[in-house]
Amino acid sequence: MKCEQYRDLFTNRINNELTPAENENLEQHLAGCADCAEELQTMQQMWQLMGELETPEPSAHLKVKFQAMLDTYKESVAEDQGWWHNLQEQLKQLWQWQPRWPMAYNLAIVLVTLGCGYLVFHDRKSNQEQQLQALTSQVHELRQTMMLALLENPSASERIRGVSYTTEIKHADKQVIDALLATLNNDPNVNVRLSTLDALTQLAGHPEVREGLIQSITEQDSPLMQSAIADVMLKLQEKRSIGSFRKLLKQKNLDQGVRDKISETIKVLI
Repeated sequence: MKCEQYRDLFTNRINNELTPAENENLEQHLAGCADCAEELQTMQQMWQLMGELETPEPSAHLKVKFQAMLDTYKESVAEDQGWWHNLQEQLKQLWQWQPRWPMAYNLAIVLVTLGCGYLVFHDRKSNQEQQLQALTSQVHELRQTMMLALLENPSASERIRGVSYTTEIKHADKQVIDALLATLNNDPNVNVRLSTLDALTQLAGHPEVREGLIQSITEQDSPLMQSAIADVMLKLQEKRSIGSFRKLLKQKNLDQGVRDKISETIKVLI
């Protein structure tokens, strides 16, 4: 097995999901491969840090606003149910009087009543949907603001915490992507950069993210990061990264293990 295949077992190793045979095979490889052993240790440290992160409590203002909207929704549902009950009673009375009225007149009354009821209910439903959309947008902005603030925190664990908010942001805009790419290229802590690389990989559907990852290849000076970003390019099958990898190979002080990995990555991508 190659190192890449062993690295695929790291997550299961951390979660204690390997079979005894797989675990023994991995242990034998780690004993003879310093790079894989270092990468596994780094991943374990990062997972431990992420496990210690506390989920932020929503602000009191957000709780009050959400509760108010929830109360309004409950009241509107109760009103709609009451309105429907009244309509049913009116239709029953109308039907009891039907033998005395012409059928055409009865039918016209029913249709007008139903039409008015639909318009009232539709307007209320639209207003509720608008309120929910507004609340969702506010929560999204709050998460984004908190993420950007944490990325500027002097504590590495807090910056990792900020990166973790990316999974809760459904639509990452340019500001979020630019902040993550800046962290990937400039953060002094390799664990923060590894966490950021993983977050950006989840956003690889954005063309600007792929382009930023390609440009970041020559910006990385850590063998661990250089190896990790090679894995990402293989996963994404990003052939445009070949040029950046070839530039990286020209660096005289490039780690030999990384050099071999990048050479193999280029062969696979070609």
